[in-house]
Amino acid sequence: MSRYGLLQAVRGVSFGVDEGEVLAVVGANGAGKSTMLRTIAGAHPTAQGAVRFDGADLAGVPAHLRVRRGIALVPEGRKLFGELTVEENLLVAGRRSRPGVWNLATVLDAFPMLAPLRGRRASSLSGGQQQAAAIARAPMSNPRLLLIDEVSLGLSPVAVDAVYESVQVLRAASSTLLLVEQDLARALSVADRVLCVLEGRIVLNESTHDVTREQVTAAYFGLDLSEPS
Repeated sequence: MSRYGLLQAVRGVSFGVDEGEVLAVVGANGAGKSTMLRTIAGAHPTAQGAVRFDGADLAGVPAHLRVRRGIALVPEGRKLFGELTVEENLLVAGRRSRPGVWNLATVLDAFPMLAPLRGRRASSLSGGQQQAAAIARAPMSNPRLLLIDEVSLGLSPVAVDAVYESVQVLRAASSTLLLVEQDLARALSVADRVLCVLEGRIVLNESTHDVTREQVTAAYFGLDLSEPS
């Protein structure tokens, strides 16, 4: 459970993510999706219950130490250092990196759209370029679990296509991904499993191969498909 004062933003939520799995979290604005990701990353306190990673309870473990354990968050709004260049933003993220394959060279190789932008200030980039840079920054710490909040929010269709190319790069590298996404079609196309959150609770948790878009939409809006319209 996670709260904002007396408001229970996330409650009664229980789920797991398998290594190498891509899990999409969908739901309306205010459903608790971002709070759930921030709680896993340690950026928001847990009011009740536990967040377990590799079987260990992360209670009391601050966000920066969760990064060292292998959890990385791409927050809503990107949160890049605007006055730093793309390359500098990547290098800052890699300063306390865990051992692994990701470094500046491998990240720029995997995200070729950033190579010509590496010397530009982050504040001068378009929204899509900033989101791509924010996603590329996360692997610099060599995480085992990557949380991406609001993947395509506020982006043009062309920018969304470019950002999802970045997501596919991470998926091809067998990264474990937990994505918050408003676009149901995008979420279902990229994920192995979909989780729908409604008013802070999980109302659907299914493999994308075993669920229809109609079922996800019904869960999204809290509808009962068994009832006559």
